[in-house]
Amino acid sequence: MKFLFLKLRSRLTLTIWFISVVIFALFLTFVLPQVSNKSYEVTQTTESPDGSFFYTPEKLYEVAEAYGEAGRSYYIKERFSFDLIWPLVYWFFLIASITILYRAVTNGKWFFLSLLPSFGVVFDYLENIATSLVMFFYPRSISFIAWCAPFFTSIKWSLIYVSFLVIIIGCVIQVIQLGKKLRNDLNHKA
Repeated sequence: MKFLFLKLRSRLTLTIWFISVVIFALFLTFVLPQVSNKSYEVTQTTESPDGSFFYTPEKLYEVAEAYGEAGRSYYIKERFSFDLIWPLVYWFFLIASITILYRAVTNGKWFFLSLLPSFGVVFDYLENIATSLVMFFYPRSISFIAWCAPFFTSIKWSLIYVSFLVIIIGCVIQVIQLGKKLRNDLNHKA
């Protein structure tokens, strides 16, 4: 695994990172609002299990009821079309950003940071499967899956939030290092 990270680190360029930023920004600006609007048209609600940090199985069933048959069908379709692509888009941005920012760090302690977005995507897909199963079998109750769904959602959001925090910390570290370098350059010239 460390070999793959080192290979990724050596091949990831600022151009690739910039492409990830552009794709991420385009999705946030154009695709997500369109999907959100379409979802509202079909379900007549802004509630969505994957938009919350945590919810209960009861809340998941309330959302399934509020969606109605057409809304549940739409929700499932979106989880296996749009929501297969979106996690890859944010993963590309997060992993490219973390890799670029922490490229100079080579010790084993920092290696795991690049894995955070990957685990976030795994839990996003698990969440999609669990919530889709609840929607598909509604009104029948599948308690174990209904309990797993919010657990997957919370882990997904935690990993994504931590990934963004890691990026912010990486930016601060880079600014501090740049400041030290500029100070050293000015001291050597004086």
